[in-house]
Amino acid sequence: MTIKGYTQCILALVLVFLLSINCKKGDKTTDAIKIEAQDVNLEEELYRPNFHFTPRANWMNDPNGMFYLNGIYHLYFQYYPNGNVWGPMHWGHATSKDLFHWMEQPIALYPDELGFIFSGSAVVDNNNSSGLGKDGIAPVVAFFTYHDMNGEKEGRMDFQSQAMAFSLDEGMTWTKYEENPVIPNPGIKDFRDPKVIWDENNNQWIMSLAAGNKIVFYSSKNLIDWNFESEFGEGVGAQGGVWECPDLFPLQVNNSEQTKWVLLVSINPGGPNGGSATQYFIGDFDGQEFVPDEDFLIQLEKEKAVWLDYGRDNYAGVTWSNIPESDGRRIGIGWMSNWDYARDVPTYTWRSAMTIPRELRLYKEEGKYCVRSMPVKEFYDFVEKEVEWRSIGLNEFNAVFDMNMNLNSTHLELALKDLKAYTYDLSFYNRQGDSLTVGLDNTQNQFYIDRTASGKVDFSEKFAPARSVYKLNKPLDDIRIQIVLDKTSVEVFVNDGAIVFTELFFPNALLDRCSLISDDTSFNMAYVKLQELKFQN
Repeated sequence: MTIKGYTQCILALVLVFLLSINCKKGDKTTDAIKIEAQDVNLEEELYRPNFHFTPRANWMNDPNGMFYLNGIYHLYFQYYPNGNVWGPMHWGHATSKDLFHWMEQPIALYPDELGFIFSGSAVVDNNNSSGLGKDGIAPVVAFFTYHDMNGEKEGRMDFQSQAMAFSLDEGMTWTKYEENPVIPNPGIKDFRDPKVIWDENNNQWIMSLAAGNKIVFYSSKNLIDWNFESEFGEGVGAQGGVWECPDLFPLQVNNSEQTKWVLLVSINPGGPNGGSATQYFIGDFDGQEFVPDEDFLIQLEKEKAVWLDYGRDNYAGVTWSNIPESDGRRIGIGWMSNWDYARDVPTYTWRSAMTIPRELRLYKEEGKYCVRSMPVKEFYDFVEKEVEWRSIGLNEFNAVFDMNMNLNSTHLELALKDLKAYTYDLSFYNRQGDSLTVGLDNTQNQFYIDRTASGKVDFSEKFAPARSVYKLNKPLDDIRIQIVLDKTSVEVFVNDGAIVFTELFFPNALLDRCSLISDDTSFNMAYVKLQELKFQN
């Protein structure tokens, strides 16, 4: 047996053991206990991502509490350590120096008599405004929602409240605040997901909270005493589901000195292609109220909602706090799944992954705002091999790509020009007949992802009922596409992140071939770059 095979075998046995001791009577993990070691081996080889964060075992959803401090990125997440479906929520924890090599840490926050530990955020209190620091150590202060399951079952409205914890060892261990909750429930059923930022203009802390179908804002000088300021959102944007996981932050508009405020709001259901998704609003914030920009309101009236990602698998995304000013980036990450089928996807030792970290930038072109997201620059540090072509013909491209290739830790860039009223399908596939298609239809003015034939799709009727579509205003003369493939996920960035799609797929064998299919024989494939990525532990 090779060292790799021996390691996989040991890992499989460990995972089976962990699942067996965690599958308590009454947990909805009936399949997990039955997994054989060889099945775990296959799952690890075929489905465990190469460079997206996944927990070692069991259930994960929303990213929480993300901050940067002393060279370390901290990622917390909604976690159920006793099963592979949603259960009593904890905060899991992982750390990284480069945003891609993550080390899973001990569980950060456990449920207690006040409830489960739902989503939230964390800030570094550099000036010790909270008074929780000690011996010159600046505390890290986390905010989360207590979810009282008994209160929910009793039909009460006040079963969610906002609480805090603090850390004096840079987020490794936490002490819950003795006088929790710091914001009691005012009588709102869905009242959760506190995201706290430092408002430098007004020398105060601001908390954004999801409250049903709107966002409410609170202010504080000390992170402990909070004052209600205003609310935003009722009747605005997508309203097809509950609003969740807000994030408010300023961004400078490209090629200008102007700064606008971005408000991210996740919604479930009601996404552009079904289920969970994240919309955003552009406006101004004066320390009390968020007021949408007039041009953005015109844009919103036309589009009804403006989405951060048009794929089906990027939800609850929020951004890191305490990124140094010298860096200047706004970096976010999202949960790479969808509540429509997250409990049903065909992985059993673990459930869910995060998107790759992305930098968010704000653009305004022809009176229209766009939050563009692209892979963070660290992503390109892991390119091991690179091949590029210029002005390559369609037949030449297909001859190069229609062979066994490693397309499962891959970054592919294409620039297509002189496009006409045709369809252009970039298909990734294998000998088993599984295929994933990224396409542009210039006859119907659509960009899309089609995973309907991508392998295992019948575990949920909501997983692949149709292709996911972005409706274009007009046919495109040219297009730039960047595609990130990692075994069971595809992230597509069109025209420098102006359009983004993130989707899962579960092939029966790894995808190893690629073809571009079109009836147009005269378009110009101006640029192609294929990069193979390597992320060694």
